[in-house]
Amino acid sequence: MNMAQVRQAYASVAELYIELFGTSQQVHADDLAFIGRHLAGRPGTVLDLGCGPGHITDHLRSLGVDAQGIDMVPEFIAHARATHPSGSYQLGSLEKLDVADHSIAGILAWYSLIHLPPQDIDGVLAEFRRAMAPGGKLVLGVFYGDEVAAFDHKVVTAYRWPLDEFSERLRRAGFAEVERLRRPGDGTHRPHAALAAVATEG
Repeated sequence: MNMAQVRQAYASVAELYIELFGTSQQVHADDLAFIGRHLAGRPGTVLDLGCGPGHITDHLRSLGVDAQGIDMVPEFIAHARATHPSGSYQLGSLEKLDVADHSIAGILAWYSLIHLPPQDIDGVLAEFRRAMAPGGKLVLGVFYGDEVAAFDHKVVTAYRWPLDEFSERLRRAGFAEVERLRRPGDGTHRPHAALAAVATEG
């Protein structure tokens, strides 16, 4: 699995995805509160990486955040620009951010890392840390389980992680976990977790 395949898979279902998930009202209230708690009120730019239709970027902007959306799927960026014309939305890759070192105050990667093969996670987290100013916040949405394992996501293969192991990957990359939110599966939704971490000094 590579990112070109992921991009193509999401492009093929973009219209349906936008219909199902494209507004902040379709995001769980606990998740919006978690995101806001860690990213609102921060001076500087916050990147919403894998912003999809741009709805959470827009939610952050409504909280006064200088949030910018980045996604690799042109259909999502076109929708975000049309729906939220006052926002900033750009095509880009989370594997190589077009920003200066230590220039970003925060990063939201809401389910943006779920399709990355486990061997690629460390490199992407290192790129996040390169971009992040010390004390910056990283907020992630992930699927969790007892072991690192692939599963058949409705769009394209995804991975679940034990939260302690993902937290250790964050530590190695230069982040310290500060909060986690866990929501068990309910027969309709898979077990979900949100992690917040701060960029450490050095």
